[in-house]
Amino acid sequence: MNGWLMTAVIVVAVIALIVKRFRGEPLNARDLVGPPLILCGLGVYQLTKLDVVNTRDILWLVGASLVGVLLGGVRGTTLILYVREGHLWQRYTVGTILVWVVSLGVNFGVGHLAKLGGMHPEARQMTLSIGVGLLGEMIVVGLRALRTGHKFAPEKDSGVLSGLLNRR
Repeated sequence: MNGWLMTAVIVVAVIALIVKRFRGEPLNARDLVGPPLILCGLGVYQLTKLDVVNTRDILWLVGASLVGVLLGGVRGTTLILYVREGHLWQRYTVGTILVWVVSLGVNFGVGHLAKLGGMHPEARQMTLSIGVGLLGEMIVVGLRALRTGHKFAPEKDSGVLSGLLNRR
């Protein structure tokens, strides 16, 4: 799959995720953990296929990833967790959307600084950037959810991760 098509698919998937979560959805372990791990994995995989990645690129990626995780963590504090139908649900708020917008601006700024700092453009992977932001959100939301003492929503088909998280 070419780079532009992959980017378009990922952007559409992230927009669908935002709309779905803004409307409110059951909070299950797979939906919490899956997207960030898949996107981070794809981003790292894409990086391994590049011949131009050097130490400077790695340092910029680490710095940008830390910023992304922190912004994702902030975003994770803005959504609402509530109990419905006997298990946890999540809903994005207007504040969540504002943090998404600020995150986009900050990421573009960091990307511009990275470019000025000599980072190869090919090394700036959108999938990794989105993935680390979702990873930060996942960590905060997951910890908040566990502290509630309520069960995660059941999976559509039982999974190992769900079984581990719903043991109480």
